[in-house]
Parts: sequence; C-alpha cells; structure tokens
Amino acid sequence: MSRRSSREEQPCPHSAQHIDRCRCIEQALHIEEHQCVEVGMDSVVVIGAGPQGLAAAAHLLERGLNPLVLEAGAGPAAAVAEWGHVRLFSPWTELTDAASRRLLEPAGWVAPAQGYPTGAQWIEGYLAPLAETLGDRIQYGARVVGVGRKGRDLSVDAGRAGQPFVVHVRRADGTEVRIEARAVIDASGTWRTPSPVGADGLPALGERAAAEAGLVEHRMPTIEDATGLAGQHVVVVGNGHSAATTIGILSRVAKREPGTRISWVLRRGTVGNTFGGGTADELPERGALGQRAKKAVEDGLVDLVTGFRTDQVILEKGQAVLVAEDGRRLDPASRVFVSTGFRPDLSFLSEIRLDLDVRLQAPVKIAVEVDPNLHSCGSIRATGAADLEHPEPGFYIVGAKSYGRAPTFLALTGFEQVRSVVAAIAGDREAAERVDLVLPDTGVCGGSGLFDAPDESASAGSCCAPVPQLIQLGVGPVS
Repeated sequence: MSRRSSREEQPCPHSAQHIDRCRCIEQALHIEEHQCVEVGMDSVVVIGAGPQGLAAAAHLLERGLNPLVLEAGAGPAAAVAEWGHVRLFSPWTELTDAASRRLLEPAGWVAPAQGYPTGAQWIEGYLAPLAETLGDRIQYGARVVGVGRKGRDLSVDAGRAGQPFVVHVRRADGTEVRIEARAVIDASGTWRTPSPVGADGLPALGERAAAEAGLVEHRMPTIEDATGLAGQHVVVVGNGHSAATTIGILSRVAKREPGTRISWVLRRGTVGNTFGGGTADELPERGALGQRAKKAVEDGLVDLVTGFRTDQVILEKGQAVLVAEDGRRLDPASRVFVSTGFRPDLSFLSEIRLDLDVRLQAPVKIAVEVDPNLHSCGSIRATGAADLEHPEPGFYIVGAKSYGRAPTFLALTGFEQVRSVVAAIAGDREAAERVDLVLPDTGVCGGSGLFDAPDESASAGSCCAPVPQLIQLGVGPVS
C-alpha cells in the first residue's frame, strides 16, 4: 500500500469548533499549528495597539469580554514612538484612561500627576506598562489586511448581521490567518497615511522621487535633525499643530545660526487660525505652541508664504524646489517637512458597510462637528457609540481615524469613545449613551474662510467672525 503524503489528513491539534474559526489562507489544504489562532466567538478584535486600542482592550476586559489586539508594529504605540521627541500639549491628567488605570493600579502602577510628557515618556510611563499587563492579548507584527462578514461580501444582505466578522491578518513572517470575532474596533489611527504636499490631495509631480531621495519628509524633525540643517534653507508646508511644532524646533536653530532660512508655506491666502487661540485656549500648552510660532515669524526667523499650492517638486543639484500652481518657485531647499495632515486608510475596509462623510471620510455624525470648512468654534463635543455606528452592526472606528481628515483630535476624545463603544458592544445602552466628558475650548472661533480670500475677508463663511490678527510677515523666498 502506498504511503500517504505528509500533507494529507494530518490531524489538527485544535478542536473542531476552532478550526472553522481560523483557516489558513496561504495553504488552504492544510492548517499548520502556528497558523491557527484559537479565539472564542465572544472575542472582540481591536485593530491597533496605540493609546485608544489599548484603552479599548482594558474596557473590554473590565466588562468580561475577550479582546484580541492586532498591532502591525513590533511593540505598543509604534506610531507614538516615531514622534517620541515631541512634547504633548495635553497634561498627564488627560493622557490616561480610567479603565486602564484600574487595570494597572493593583500591580503598583501610579499615574503620573503633573507635567506634559513627550511621546517617549507617554509610552514609558503609561502605554508600555498597560501593554505589558494586557500580555498575550496583543499580537505584534500582525497587520490587518481585510475585514468582512463571514461568507458575505459587501453586496449580500441575506443573513449578514447574524454572521461573525472575519479579520484577515498578515504576519511579519508573511503567513496569513483569518480570525472571527463578534465585533471589531478599528483604532489603527492615521499616522501611516499622511497627506501629500500636492495641493490637489495627490502627490505633486516629483514628490515621490524627492521623498525617496530623503528631501521631502512627512514627519516632525528632532532637534538633532534641525541642528544638522543649520545654515541651510528648510521649507515647512502645512497649517496646524504639527507644522507649528516643526517651526518651533527649526527656529531654535535659526536663532543661534543666523544663516539658517525657514520658509513656512500655507496653501490658503490668509493666515487665519494658523497661530491658534493663544491665551483663550483651555489647553495652555496648545495655545502657547501657536504663539511661539507666531513670534518666530514676527522676529524674522521664519518667512511666511501664503497662497502657495504646490504643483511640482523639482530635484535640483541635490535640493528640492517647490513650484506652485501659479508658477511661483521657492528657493532650493535642503529639506522639506510636510505637515499637511493625515487621512484614514480605508483600503482594508472595502467589504465593510461604512457611513462616511464624502469630504472628511469620517462618520457622518462626527463630520458635522469637526468639518474645518465650516467652523472650529470653541469646543467640539465629545462623541460616543451613537456617533460612531455604521450600517455594519458591531463595527466601530475610534481614535484619530474617526475624525477622518479633520485635525485637532485629543486623547481624551478617544478614551471617551472607547468607553462608550465597549459599553454598546456589552449591551449596556445606558452607559453607551451617557457622555462623561466635556472637551477643552480651543480658543479659536472661525472656520477656514474662503479659500482664496484676502486677509480682511478671512472670517467669511466661518461660524462666528473672529477678530483679525495683525502680524508682521516676512518676505517669502519666492520668484
């Protein structure tokens, strides 16, 4: 009698009830032990082990549910680690989640009470201990590449809501697995999908080549990076807290190295709310951030260039030249730091029924609150499960990704979101509908204004007509 192939009828070490819940995609004829993930049908998959993903896991555990956190990076808060040198404008008291504190405290952990940590300190003092406590409920090197309903593609209605979610995962070693879950919380953030320098939302001509050459970077520099650029021309593109942070770092070098030139490029024709709410901001450090950037401009350390919408990036003798749609050119720069915001990665959600705003790619109920085209009047209200629901029951997007392309997301917002969402998943509608948070006022009252409006018309289209700011502007290096 012939010997059977080693790939035929090999017994699987897992029980039959779990085999159907995890099938190998790469080797459909055989299920290897290391490719099977045993999770019960009560499991809730959380995508991302950042601040909101870890908090979601803590809330799930507290309610007796079984979280499985899938993190593409090699450790917790991998995105935060990439801006670990940047100091947050939220204090420690607003950077820890209540359920997470309750999980950590029995082991002797004490919540930091004062100060404004850097990203690295946030990880060391809170996020890493939380991840360690969650233990093997987190899988690292596990990139989610697809989410759907078992046996139902996007177009199928029949029996859809009764089917479990199916989460397709690609591991760091290239193997692929499929995990089933009763609910899915997408806390993957937006850090990996920054918006380009191109003004039309697409990469400018030559932008990819300039990025590959290391001349265009979508990040905030360290002080060491800035020191290495002393005496050279550096361009910052963007209008927001990240751009203001970059301006602050570079201007420290420009102050002691007079030959350093900094061009700050704004797409709009107005300064608008570039410098934030100042002393009216209820987060003092956030208000101070914009005021420091404003002073750098007033002191002549930074040249502000308005109405410059980048169409092309030209490589010229080892430097980058930005060219605007109207033909203006900036002087060659040794580095271009792009802080034009972020956008959600929806590629792995193509089989999930989403209800997103067509402009911001945020849940429609949230988009009305955060749309920068309309307003930024004072505080944005806290949001919960009712705002984050989609036509796919049991699926939620939380954290920065829930704001789509809109800016100004706070950790506090995410912590309140996951508290409410987990309550909804657990069936506690009263807790899900309750709002336990009032967000701090920004001190800014006014929207983006008309796209090409002169400074005196900056308040047009806003919700509350701000008083125009008077500022001495430098002459940008354009030709």
